[in-house]
Amino acid sequence: MSDLLKEYREKAEERLRINLRHAENGVLFTDIETAYIDARARIGRGTRIGPCAVIEGDTRVGEDCLIGQNTRIRDSRFGKGVHVEQSVVVESEIGDGACIGPFAYLRPGSRIGAGAKVGDFVEVKNSSLGAGAKASHLTYIGDADIGADVNLGCGVVFVNFDGREKHRSVVGNGAFIGCNVNIVSPVVVGDGAYVAAGTTLTTDLPAGALAVGRARQRVLEGWVKRRGLLKSR
Repeated sequence: MSDLLKEYREKAEERLRINLRHAENGVLFTDIETAYIDARARIGRGTRIGPCAVIEGDTRVGEDCLIGQNTRIRDSRFGKGVHVEQSVVVESEIGDGACIGPFAYLRPGSRIGAGAKVGDFVEVKNSSLGAGAKASHLTYIGDADIGADVNLGCGVVFVNFDGREKHRSVVGNGAFIGCNVNIVSPVVVGDGAYVAAGTTLTTDLPAGALAVGRARQRVLEGWVKRRGLLKSR
Protein backbone atom coordinates (compact mmCIF):
# COMPACT_ATOMS: atom_id res chain seq x y z
CA MET A 1 0.00 0.00 0.00
CA SER A 2 1.36 3.42 -0.93
CA ASP A 3 1.91 6.08 1.71
CA LEU A 4 -0.90 8.15 0.20
CA LEU A 5 -3.43 5.30 0.35
CA LYS A 6 -2.38 4.58 3.92
CA GLU A 7 -2.98 8.23 4.82
CA TYR A 8 -6.43 8.14 3.18
CA ARG A 9 -7.38 5.01 5.09
CA GLU A 10 -6.23 6.43 8.43
CA LYS A 11 -8.23 9.62 7.86
CA ALA A 12 -11.34 7.65 6.90
CA GLU A 13 -11.05 5.50 10.00
CA GLU A 14 -10.58 8.54 12.22
CA ARG A 15 -13.58 10.28 10.64
CA LEU A 16 -15.74 7.21 11.25
CA ARG A 17 -14.60 7.03 14.87
CA ILE A 18 -15.63 10.65 15.39
CA ASN A 19 -19.03 10.04 13.80
CA LEU A 20 -19.62 6.89 15.86
CA ARG A 21 -18.84 8.84 19.03
CA HIS A 22 -21.51 11.38 18.08
CA ALA A 23 -23.95 8.57 17.29
CA GLU A 24 -23.37 7.12 20.76
CA ASN A 25 -24.34 10.54 22.16
CA GLY A 26 -27.65 10.59 20.30
CA VAL A 27 -26.76 12.22 16.98
CA LEU A 28 -28.56 10.68 13.97
CA PHE A 29 -26.91 10.13 10.58
CA THR A 30 -28.48 9.47 7.20
CA ASP A 31 -25.15 7.97 6.08
CA ILE A 32 -22.57 7.87 8.83
CA GLU A 33 -19.72 7.19 6.40
CA THR A 34 -20.19 10.35 4.33
CA ALA A 35 -20.44 13.02 7.06
CA TYR A 36 -17.27 15.02 7.82
CA ILE A 37 -17.11 16.33 11.39
CA ASP A 38 -14.16 18.10 12.97
CA ALA A 39 -12.90 16.60 16.23
CA ARG A 40 -13.52 19.97 17.93
CA ALA A 41 -17.20 20.16 16.98
CA ARG A 42 -19.95 19.60 19.56
CA ILE A 43 -23.39 18.39 18.45
CA GLY A 44 -26.51 18.07 20.59
CA ARG A 45 -28.63 14.97 21.06
CA GLY A 46 -31.38 14.40 18.49
CA THR A 47 -29.66 16.38 15.75
CA ARG A 48 -29.84 14.79 12.30
CA ILE A 49 -26.87 14.94 9.92
CA GLY A 50 -27.44 14.46 6.18
CA PRO A 51 -25.11 12.89 3.61
CA CYS A 52 -21.95 14.82 2.72
CA ALA A 53 -22.49 17.42 5.46
CA VAL A 54 -19.27 19.11 6.61
CA ILE A 55 -18.92 20.55 10.13
CA GLU A 56 -15.55 22.22 10.63
CA GLY A 57 -13.64 24.00 13.35
CA ASP A 58 -14.97 25.06 16.73
CA THR A 59 -18.65 24.61 15.91
CA ARG A 60 -21.45 24.10 18.45
CA VAL A 61 -24.78 22.67 17.28
CA GLY A 62 -27.72 22.46 19.68
CA GLU A 63 -30.18 19.65 20.20
CA ASP A 64 -32.79 18.53 17.66
CA CYS A 65 -31.27 20.39 14.72
CA LEU A 66 -31.24 19.33 11.09
CA ILE A 67 -28.00 19.68 9.16
CA GLY A 68 -29.09 18.80 5.63
CA GLN A 69 -27.28 17.17 2.76
CA ASN A 70 -24.23 19.02 1.36
CA THR A 71 -24.33 21.68 4.08
CA ARG A 72 -21.00 23.19 5.19
CA ILE A 73 -20.58 24.81 8.62
CA ARG A 74 -17.43 26.35 10.10
CA ASP A 75 -16.76 27.95 13.50
CA SER A 76 -20.43 28.70 14.17
CA ARG A 77 -23.01 28.47 16.96
CA PHE A 78 -26.49 26.99 16.56
CA GLY A 79 -29.34 27.00 19.06
CA LYS A 80 -31.91 24.23 19.42
CA GLY A 81 -34.13 23.08 16.57
CA VAL A 82 -32.23 24.90 13.81
CA HIS A 83 -32.79 23.63 10.27
CA VAL A 84 -30.09 24.16 7.64
CA GLU A 85 -30.58 22.76 4.13
CA GLN A 86 -27.78 22.69 1.52
CA SER A 87 -26.19 25.93 2.68
CA VAL A 88 -22.87 27.42 3.82
CA VAL A 89 -22.54 28.93 7.31
CA VAL A 90 -19.24 30.52 8.33
CA GLU A 91 -18.44 32.16 11.69
CA SER A 92 -22.08 32.92 12.38
CA GLU A 93 -24.71 32.48 15.12
CA ILE A 94 -28.20 31.03 14.57
CA GLY A 95 -30.94 31.20 17.21
CA ASP A 96 -33.41 28.53 18.28
CA GLY A 97 -35.79 27.29 15.61
CA ALA A 98 -34.36 29.35 12.75
CA CYS A 99 -34.46 27.95 9.20
CA ILE A 100 -31.62 28.43 6.73
CA GLY A 101 -31.63 27.53 3.05
CA PRO A 102 -31.64 25.79 0.77
CA PHE A 103 -28.68 27.43 -0.98
CA ALA A 104 -28.15 30.25 1.53
CA TYR A 105 -24.75 31.74 2.39
CA LEU A 106 -24.07 33.13 5.85
CA ARG A 107 -20.74 34.91 5.83
CA PRO A 108 -18.72 35.83 8.93
CA GLY A 109 -20.44 38.02 11.49
CA SER A 110 -24.00 36.95 10.68
CA ARG A 111 -26.43 36.66 13.60
CA ILE A 112 -29.82 35.09 12.92
CA GLY A 113 -32.51 35.40 15.58
CA ALA A 114 -34.86 32.74 16.93
CA GLY A 115 -37.47 31.60 14.44
CA ALA A 116 -36.01 33.67 11.61
CA LYS A 117 -35.92 32.49 8.00
CA VAL A 118 -33.03 32.90 5.55
CA GLY A 119 -34.18 31.24 2.34
CA ASP A 120 -32.87 30.18 -1.02
CA PHE A 121 -30.12 32.26 -2.64
CA VAL A 122 -29.99 34.71 0.26
CA GLU A 123 -26.56 35.99 1.30
CA VAL A 124 -25.98 37.53 4.73
CA LYS A 125 -22.74 39.27 5.62
CA ASN A 126 -21.83 40.95 8.93
CA SER A 127 -25.51 41.51 9.66
CA SER A 128 -28.19 40.59 12.18
CA LEU A 129 -31.78 39.44 11.72
CA GLY A 130 -34.14 39.73 14.66
CA ALA A 131 -36.47 37.04 15.92
CA GLY A 132 -39.06 36.02 13.35
CA ALA A 133 -37.54 38.09 10.53
CA LYS A 134 -37.80 36.63 7.02
CA ALA A 135 -35.68 36.92 3.90
CA SER A 136 -37.12 34.07 1.89
CA HIS A 137 -35.31 34.34 -1.44
CA LEU A 138 -32.85 36.15 -3.72
CA THR A 139 -31.71 38.85 -1.30
CA TYR A 140 -28.37 40.35 -0.22
CA ILE A 141 -28.10 41.61 3.37
CA GLY A 142 -24.72 43.25 3.91
CA ASP A 143 -23.74 45.37 6.93
CA ALA A 144 -27.28 45.77 8.23
CA ASP A 145 -29.25 45.28 11.43
CA ILE A 146 -32.73 43.93 10.75
CA GLY A 147 -35.31 44.05 13.54
CA ALA A 148 -37.79 41.43 14.71
CA ASP A 149 -40.64 40.29 12.45
CA VAL A 150 -39.31 42.17 9.41
CA ASN A 151 -40.24 40.89 5.96
CA LEU A 152 -37.65 41.32 3.20
CA GLY A 153 -39.16 40.62 -0.23
CA CYS A 154 -37.55 38.88 -3.17
CA GLY A 155 -34.62 40.76 -4.72
CA VAL A 156 -33.90 43.18 -1.85
CA VAL A 157 -30.31 44.48 -1.91
CA PHE A 158 -28.53 46.44 0.82
CA VAL A 159 -26.17 48.65 -1.18
CA ASN A 160 -23.43 48.91 1.42
CA PHE A 161 -20.34 49.95 -0.59
CA ASP A 162 -19.88 53.39 -2.14
CA GLY A 163 -16.66 52.49 -3.94
CA ARG A 164 -14.44 53.47 -1.02
CA GLU A 165 -16.14 52.60 2.27
CA LYS A 166 -18.75 50.20 3.65
CA HIS A 167 -21.85 51.68 5.28
CA ARG A 168 -24.46 50.20 7.61
CA SER A 169 -28.26 50.38 7.59
CA VAL A 170 -30.92 49.64 10.21
CA VAL A 171 -34.43 48.30 9.64
CA GLY A 172 -36.80 48.61 12.60
CA ASN A 173 -39.11 45.99 14.06
CA GLY A 174 -42.09 44.94 11.97
CA ALA A 175 -41.02 46.81 8.83
CA PHE A 176 -41.97 45.51 5.38
CA ILE A 177 -39.52 45.81 2.49
CA GLY A 178 -41.09 45.02 -0.90
CA CYS A 179 -39.58 43.11 -3.81
CA ASN A 180 -36.68 44.55 -5.83
CA VAL A 181 -35.88 47.29 -3.34
CA ASN A 182 -32.39 48.83 -3.13
CA ILE A 183 -31.50 50.21 0.30
CA VAL A 184 -28.58 52.57 -0.25
CA SER A 185 -26.70 52.65 3.04
CA PRO A 186 -26.53 54.31 5.43
CA VAL A 187 -30.27 54.67 6.05
CA VAL A 188 -32.63 53.93 8.94
CA VAL A 189 -36.06 52.42 8.30
CA GLY A 190 -38.33 53.05 11.29
CA ASP A 191 -40.48 50.49 13.09
CA GLY A 192 -43.47 49.32 11.08
CA ALA A 193 -42.51 51.30 7.98
CA TYR A 194 -43.20 50.03 4.45
CA VAL A 195 -41.03 50.33 1.35
CA ALA A 196 -42.90 49.77 -1.92
CA ALA A 197 -41.66 47.26 -4.47
CA GLY A 198 -39.13 48.66 -6.94
CA THR A 199 -38.06 51.53 -4.69
CA THR A 200 -34.49 52.77 -4.30
CA LEU A 201 -34.33 54.11 -0.75
CA THR A 202 -31.65 56.76 -0.16
CA THR A 203 -32.89 58.62 2.94
CA ASP A 204 -34.21 57.66 6.37
CA LEU A 205 -37.83 56.50 6.58
CA PRO A 206 -39.87 57.41 9.68
CA ALA A 207 -41.73 54.77 11.67
CA GLY A 208 -45.07 53.82 10.16
CA ALA A 209 -44.39 55.67 6.89
CA LEU A 210 -44.50 54.40 3.29
CA ALA A 211 -41.71 55.09 0.79
CA VAL A 212 -42.41 54.86 -2.94
CA GLY A 213 -39.39 55.66 -5.11
CA ARG A 214 -40.23 54.62 -8.65
CA ALA A 215 -41.42 56.34 -11.82
CA ARG A 216 -45.14 56.50 -12.57
CA GLN A 217 -46.15 53.95 -15.19
CA ARG A 218 -46.98 55.25 -18.69
CA VAL A 219 -48.82 53.22 -21.34
CA LEU A 220 -48.18 54.25 -24.98
CA GLU A 221 -50.74 52.38 -27.03
CA GLY A 222 -49.71 51.39 -30.55
CA TRP A 223 -46.03 52.16 -29.86
CA VAL A 224 -44.77 48.77 -31.11
CA LYS A 225 -46.57 49.05 -34.44
CA ARG A 226 -45.43 52.67 -35.03
CA ARG A 227 -41.81 51.63 -34.46
CA GLY A 228 -42.12 48.78 -36.92
CA LEU A 229 -41.37 46.19 -34.27
CA LEU A 230 -44.52 44.12 -34.68
CA LYS A 231 -43.53 40.66 -35.88
CA SER A 232 -45.72 38.69 -38.25
CA ARG A 233 -46.81 35.27 -37.09
